[in-house]
Amino acid sequence: MPNIKSAIKRTKTSEARNVQNTQQKSAMRTAVKRFEAAVETNADNKNELLSSAVKQLDKAAQKGLIHKNNADRKKASLMKKANA
Repeated sequence: MPNIKSAIKRTKTSEARNVQNTQQKSAMRTAVKRFEAAVETNADNKNELLSSAVKQLDKAAQKGLIHKNNADRKKASLMKKANA
């Protein structure tokens, strides 16, 4: 544990951000998996799940959790599955 006050604050904030980032990334992955499962089972709510997954991917890219091109690539893949 650091002794300097600013280093203590930095440790606390980085831990808090790490938790937030982990939760958001997990939510993004879950949204994508839910959509893919709905596509496999031909569920009625595919479009809602698709928009939810796209929204999560956009949020993650905006916050820097994943690269913008990575988000775009995943969205394109999801759209392909939705239209197939």
